[in-house]
Amino acid sequence: MKKILFVFLSLALMSCDAQNLKGVLGKVPNPISKPSQLSNEEITKGLKEALEIGAKQAVSFTSKTDGFLKNPEIRIPFPSEAERARTWALNNGFSSQVSQFETSINRAAEKAAAEATVIFIDAIKGMTVQDGINILKGDSIAATTYLKSNTQQALISRFTPIIEAKIKEVNATAYWEPITKGYNATTTFTGKEPVNTDLTAYITQKALDGLFLYVSKEEKKIRKDPAARVTEILKKVFAQQ
Repeated sequence: MKKILFVFLSLALMSCDAQNLKGVLGKVPNPISKPSQLSNEEITKGLKEALEIGAKQAVSFTSKTDGFLKNPEIRIPFPSEAERARTWALNNGFSSQVSQFETSINRAAEKAAAEATVIFIDAIKGMTVQDGINILKGDSIAATTYLKSNTQQALISRFTPIIEAKIKEVNATAYWEPITKGYNATTTFTGKEPVNTDLTAYITQKALDGLFLYVSKEEKKIRKDPAARVTEILKKVFAQQ
């Protein structure tokens, strides 16, 4: 009789423990539950934010003093189509002019880059929901590609007068003309083509190349590194990739 009573008591206790355990487990959140799916509008908002952050960072980096000049990735060199003139200049006592010229064209690019932010922001504001979806599904620089295609012509228009003014301000042509005139004078005897590089167009394109290179770097960083996602919406959007 005692054995039977013991068995009944044991079963009753086990039943109570099981009920208690079930109640406790019911209160514990599911550790593998997934975050709620973001709407397309939220995704677009996050991508706009990412692009704005990346664009501003790129402008800040490239427009500072020596942002171009002392950065081997984007430093603007002597125009390649005029390299023969550079060689001639270095061999004929114009090394100082060559150095000053290269410094001046990089300063012009730094000056122009500072003006890009407002054009970038206007393009970002115009991003549609479909643009956002395409960017999220695209490659590691899809946002940069979008920004480039929607701002390049506006940037060229904005950069050109700035670079023209900067060329005058830093006397780039004062260093450029003696080199090219001196070299071109020799072409009468050598039969080579004279140099006629459009400095404004050359510096403008190089400034754009450097600027977009750094926009792409910032985009890759945000996509790859969770620490670079500095707002909640960025964390949510890129967590879904």
